[in-house]
Amino acid sequence: MTYVVDFGTVSTVGLESSPVAAALAGLRANEARYFKNKYSHVFTVEPASDATQTIDWVSRVLEAERGIVISSKPLEATAFQVENIRMAYVFYESGLSINVMYTVDDGGKRAVGFKLSDGMEVPEELGSFKFARQKSKLAGTIRGSYFVIKKEY
Repeated sequence: MTYVVDFGTVSTVGLESSPVAAALAGLRANEARYFKNKYSHVFTVEPASDATQTIDWVSRVLEAERGIVISSKPLEATAFQVENIRMAYVFYESGLSINVMYTVDDGGKRAVGFKLSDGMEVPEELGSFKFARQKSKLAGTIRGSYFVIKKEY
């Protein structure tokens, strides 16, 4: 079942099994607010069991680009396009959020972003990345990093 993320009232719906469910819900709401304000896009997610195509695509990009395999269980995912940018998000039980931004035009920006929920440790598979801190009213302190995608997907 698809869930419309409400950034006015942060809810842990779909994220209850995460040890940092409240922070992960805030992170998810933070993303929803960004896309609503910038693109007038309503951010919706679906359970991982219904989003295998999106999760598989994100996993394929991670492994092909950097040899990264995420050990945490995916809880939810979403994929959509705003303007000429294809976006995919996966929210993991550990509190990790991964997004792939893939501009569909040749020569456009393409990157993978990682965001860590407040209270979670850096996953071992992302230990080589440096994380910058960002404050969010919805999510507390978000730690984020990224890398540029080199190949075509």
